[in-house]
Amino acid sequence: MIKSVIPGLVLVLIGIPFPCSGELYKYLDADGKLYFTDAPLKDSKYQLEWKRATKKLMQESNNSFIVFRRRLPVPSNKLSALKLPPLSKSLSVRRKRYAALIERTARRFKLRPELLHAVIRAESAYNPRAVSSAGAMGLMQLMPATAARYKVSDPYDPAQNVRGGAQYLRFLLKMFGNNLRLALAGYNAGENAVVKHGHKIPPYPETQRYVRKVLQYLWAEQAMAER
Repeated sequence: MIKSVIPGLVLVLIGIPFPCSGELYKYLDADGKLYFTDAPLKDSKYQLEWKRATKKLMQESNNSFIVFRRRLPVPSNKLSALKLPPLSKSLSVRRKRYAALIERTARRFKLRPELLHAVIRAESAYNPRAVSSAGAMGLMQLMPATAARYKVSDPYDPAQNVRGGAQYLRFLLKMFGNNLRLALAGYNAGENAVVKHGHKIPPYPETQRYVRKVLQYLWAEQAMAER
């Protein structure tokens, strides 16, 4: 039996050697201590919080950890993505202006700040007043329907705009099983377009270029963060 007691904390499942099959139980006692075990506890002082299939739980936890927390690996055949020209002086100034906001918002929605930077750079080049020919607005280029969906009353307000865009990205990642490429395709073309094309990147040249561009910026952001 595996039994873990963590006073006042939630146990992170990554890297803990739970069995690959069977079920995992989470209990809470009267003192607020958490217990995780692979067998049910009979004592009445333990209150069952949930019971989950261990294999499924670990898979979900690993996927979330990879997408939201850990540095995304750069495929060897994409190393050229890191050879982007340096940021122009004006772009660098705008990036720095919103860095703290992006960091806070990424933390709030469990996203990597590098991902938000990459999307904003691709969408608006950090211009909070940007408007596309299709009517998308602000730093993360929210369409009016998306802004309304996430209660963004002023899409030109950087804090509201980045919050709405981050919420949408978080939704898309969950919808597509943490598949970043599909989430980015959905951000550009809409989630229904990804579903319509069999949960694949739609065959739209603009969307395919967009996914490649954001990934390229993401890898470059990660390289800058490591330096």
